[in-house]
Amino acid sequence: MQRFDGKVVIVTGAGSGIGAGTARRFAAEGASVVLTGRTREKLERTAADLPADRCLVHPADVSQLEQVEALVAAAVSRFGRLDVLVNNAGVAPGGRVHEASVDDWRQVMSIDLDGVFYGCRAALPELMKTRGSIINVSSVSGLGADWNMAFYNAAKGAVTNLTRAMALDYGRDGVRVNAVCPSLTRTDLTEDMMADEALIAKFRERIALGRVAEPDDIAAAIAFLASDDARFVTGVNLPVDGGLSASNGQPPQ
Repeated sequence: MQRFDGKVVIVTGAGSGIGAGTARRFAAEGASVVLTGRTREKLERTAADLPADRCLVHPADVSQLEQVEALVAAAVSRFGRLDVLVNNAGVAPGGRVHEASVDDWRQVMSIDLDGVFYGCRAALPELMKTRGSIINVSSVSGLGADWNMAFYNAAKGAVTNLTRAMALDYGRDGVRVNAVCPSLTRTDLTEDMMADEALIAKFRERIALGRVAEPDDIAAAIAFLASDDARFVTGVNLPVDGGLSASNGQPPQ
């Protein structure tokens, strides 16, 4: 499929995991892709797999509005337009509210929530020109709570409802706003969890498909939501969770 021929896509957190998989998926379907994240070396590793004439590496910290505005300007300067924004960058420190640090709270909110807000704010004027699309990477943790992940749950819950609100506000401008809500996915962020075989076995018990997600699983859903195949879909927070959310929470029998 070449659903994104002539289209321009920004992917945040594109240096690894879901972001890298998403960048590869859009490029494979014909898009020009702008890769951003805080570490140039990781972005260049992702870019090495993409067509050089349809790829721009632009390091930026999504928690800084000025850097995000410069990112959007660079994308439009290089490729002439912007059609899709994928807000994927995120962090996920754990801990209970009275034990985790205030610095952790501020980091989670500045990247996982402010970063989404800044990306949307900077990109929307361009997306309204092209009648484009925003895909936010929320989480099943934005649809329900986890043990010992209160800060992450709060940020992703906000992203979930921000997605709905922007869908209402920008639908008449031709901009669709959706989110994907992955369950446990094999990324750099979950590397320590993946090494804990007993923990992963518990996850597999709860996931109907019996495995954790791979980045390409999430990238496929993101590409669908950004494509014309989803042209009448907006305001959706799509669980991409292998059937995890189909359960009422009781253990397998």
